[in-house]
Amino acid sequence: MAEPVRRIAGPAGPLEALLDEPAGPPRAAVVFAHPLPTEGGTMHTKVVFQSAKALAQIGCVVLRFNFRGVGLSSGEWDNGRGELDDFRAAVAFVAAEYPDLEMWAAGFSFGSYVATTVGANEDRVCALIAIAPPVHKYEFASVKMSPKPKFIIHGERDELISLKRVRHFYAQLQEPKELVEIDRANHLFDGQASEVGDALVDLLEDFSCRTQ
Repeated sequence: MAEPVRRIAGPAGPLEALLDEPAGPPRAAVVFAHPLPTEGGTMHTKVVFQSAKALAQIGCVVLRFNFRGVGLSSGEWDNGRGELDDFRAAVAFVAAEYPDLEMWAAGFSFGSYVATTVGANEDRVCALIAIAPPVHKYEFASVKMSPKPKFIIHGERDELISLKRVRHFYAQLQEPKELVEIDRANHLFDGQASEVGDALVDLLEDFSCRTQ
């Protein structure tokens, strides 16, 4: 169940957020970033919603939030620079609220660039999750160098970011890493958002950074 949380203190003003909590004691905390705001991405985007529910199902507490200028979040679009700072603020919030839990950084499309870039350089984050990463647009340099566990989910028929490009990107990543390709899925996983949730469950149900 998602419950409204107090606004996160962001660098451009308060950020609107939701917290999805597991039925029992949480085993990990996840900060989840949404797709490109200029294309209508929000924390309510179907893939983000389904992913948060799936992660909560396997024992994670999940913070999803709106970037600056989206929904009730203060500020305005900053071409990715300020959005990286927004994610850092969300990480700080979760670390303060759940100091004893390992933290994973996750995102969908543009959000996966933000989450994994911040997560690769953030000591409090121990795992990186990228759904439909826009490898055609961003270098992901710090992600390629990161020794942290990396999980990639991509649609077979993504019309914006070819699967071939994502496979090439995946080949450049350090171990440990896993790639899941979802059959027939386009970039937004139209009609298949629940399959993204299923993939997250399969990948992460028994995962812990402490066992890596």
